[in-house]
Amino acid sequence: MLLEFRIPALLFFTVLLWTVPAVAQNSDDLEQMLRSSKTRAILVQNVQKAVVHIKVEKIMRNPEGQSLNNPRAPYNDEFFRRFFPELRPPKNQQPKNRQMPNREFRQEGMGSGSIIDSKGYILTNHHVVGEADRILVVLYDGTEKEAKLVGTDPETDIAVVKIEGNGLPVLPMGNSDEILVGEDVIAVGNPFGLIQTVTSGIVSAKGRSNVGINEYENFIQTDAAINPGNSGGPLVSLRGEIVGVNSAIFTRSGGYQGIGFAVPINMARKIMRDLIDKGTVSRGWLGVGIQDVSQDLAKAFQLVNTKGSLITGVMQGTPAQKAGMLKGDVVIRINDKSIRDSNHLRNEIANAGAFAEIEMELIRAGKTILINLKLDERPRKLSQVKVAPQPIPEIEQVEMLGMVVEELTIETAKQLGIEPGIGIVIVAVKTGSPAEKTGLLPGMIVQEVERQGIVNLSIFKELVSEMDPEKGILLLITTANGSRYIFLQAD
Repeated sequence: MLLEFRIPALLFFTVLLWTVPAVAQNSDDLEQMLRSSKTRAILVQNVQKAVVHIKVEKIMRNPEGQSLNNPRAPYNDEFFRRFFPELRPPKNQQPKNRQMPNREFRQEGMGSGSIIDSKGYILTNHHVVGEADRILVVLYDGTEKEAKLVGTDPETDIAVVKIEGNGLPVLPMGNSDEILVGEDVIAVGNPFGLIQTVTSGIVSAKGRSNVGINEYENFIQTDAAINPGNSGGPLVSLRGEIVGVNSAIFTRSGGYQGIGFAVPINMARKIMRDLIDKGTVSRGWLGVGIQDVSQDLAKAFQLVNTKGSLITGVMQGTPAQKAGMLKGDVVIRINDKSIRDSNHLRNEIANAGAFAEIEMELIRAGKTILINLKLDERPRKLSQVKVAPQPIPEIEQVEMLGMVVEELTIETAKQLGIEPGIGIVIVAVKTGSPAEKTGLLPGMIVQEVERQGIVNLSIFKELVSEMDPEKGILLLITTANGSRYIFLQAD
């Protein structure tokens, strides 16, 4: 009996000894979590002091004296214009007072911003302040100050405004290149006018482009909640440094759905400095046409992967032409930056700045070459060629894989606004054909076949007669928007 009593007692004592460290461990974990939470709260308090609420007014003048604030105000709000451009206000609304044809109406908007200089410079979005007639900044302590627009850049959606002040709290800038996908970030702003709202999340992705919001895109994507009114506010790392300027959201409902976009601070920093120093933005310019490298193009150009940007054309008298760049070159590096795709190349050239000297690494005919060149300044307006309607064909035509081509006559070239003798013109594309599937359209010009120039229809026929369509044919196509390579292959 004594033996039977001692065994449970020993077991109980053993379990007790095992349980005590576990409780202690859980207590330590809890304390660590509390310390981490309080540390984050202190960080947020410091960040909030440098985040401002921006209120804007724009005077809306209507010759008929019709108010745009009722019932059309929602349709003129920044949020609706930016994310629902297809929506239009009702057409059957009549002006309330026809006796006031010159009446002025004020449209109000809101956003956020970050104080980036103790003298009162504030970083925000172009779409918040770019068209405002009056800008009012509300500081952390509730003080309201009139602000003036220093400069704005619609192509990146970055703007700078300034208030009078000295010794203002400043939000330090981080390095957006170093922040990693998965890192914690904090968004601070004034969604729907709820001043100094803080949300947290992670970096969901980097280098987002082709979103269709800005001319130059290299967004940080985050799941930190961003809503109308957050625009222009900071995306902050756990170091308390701004790493992005909150700019847009992806939404189908009109509100936050887990996808927000911020302009990286490394891009915004240069834009900001140009706006403060010169009032305008100066960008680097190479003078080439570019496109992404697809799997088919990588195979056709004997590349090991699809990284880089394929040169589809070189403009005369540009830095690229002077440095000896050629159609078919693939840019894989600029200075110390490996190039991911064409959008990345475009951003890096622009960010390098006008007249900057850069080193480029290219792949040409399977070999790596290095060139050094000095960039030019990007022209304010790049001319675009408009494609005229296709005339009725009266000359010889050739069909290949669903595209019908003919000689590029002097008359046709004049209608297309190009010089004759640079290729042949596509006059028709058959539905469901390989040509249609690759995006070929009437009015496009075939300049090259397998890297060989085409000056007339006879050369085209001679080249394609020796090729196997099932293996694929590499074409250089020119359109109103430039040139690009297409890999055309039989189904």
